[in-house]
Amino acid sequence: MIVSIVVAIAQNNAIGKNNQLLWHLPADLKHFKQITSGHTIIMGRKTYDSIGRPLPNRRNIVITRNTDLAIEGVEVVTSVDEALALCDQNEEVFIVGGAQIYKDALAKTDRIHLTTVHETYDADTFFPEIDKADWKVINSEDYLPDEKNAVAYTFSTLERY
Repeated sequence: MIVSIVVAIAQNNAIGKNNQLLWHLPADLKHFKQITSGHTIIMGRKTYDSIGRPLPNRRNIVITRNTDLAIEGVEVVTSVDEALALCDQNEEVFIVGGAQIYKDALAKTDRIHLTTVHETYDADTFFPEIDKADWKVINSEDYLPDEKNAVAYTFSTLERY
């Protein structure tokens, strides 16, 4: 199994505020959909609540401390390890947030699909620091702002050494 994180971060590692994204970047939403469609996505309950529904054409697994939670179209578990145990050993699975789930999954992660938004934002939620010595960038593409995307951003893929 390949465990991948998909995350968009600001230059200060910010990922959210008040359980919402900090920017509207249609290119990143399209990129996220391309990467995760047809695969399993794993997220925390707050991330699920911010999306508001199971994402189509994906197996949705939600991690929560609430053992009574039931969501139609979603598998509910209590830990990253429990979520990963449900997954096929021959697939790539995607951790899609939030901050605590990223932190819990980082040591088990093989690949990071990273969008860097080239701005700094006021936030209350941040992606954990990664040790750059543990990761190599296997591809990176820079984009300038355009009529749909107001800020510059970079799509990168990192793999663990």
